[in-house]
Amino acid sequence: MAKPSKSQIRYLTRGISQPGGKLPLFDDLGQEIDVRTIRACIKAGWAEPWFANPLKPDWLVCRLTDSGRAVLGTLDAPLAKGGVKSLGAE
Repeated sequence: MAKPSKSQIRYLTRGISQPGGKLPLFDDLGQEIDVRTIRACIKAGWAEPWFANPLKPDWLVCRLTDSGRAVLGTLDAPLAKGGVKSLGAE
């Protein structure tokens, strides 16, 4: 199984505590999540498209999959519990 990058971990971890595993469109600083990160997570099976946003059809609204939860569960405890801010920028 492939391992997620730091940016993918930051993205995926934010879905753990959200209803339905909803993944963010924007990071903690209000910047749009890089579409390459989102697409890579979808391709790996860690995220899946959830629904189309009628106001912004180009945005990928996704949710965390069971595989995404499993891959996060295999990481070090601080990462799996949302301690991804310590990873720094990638």
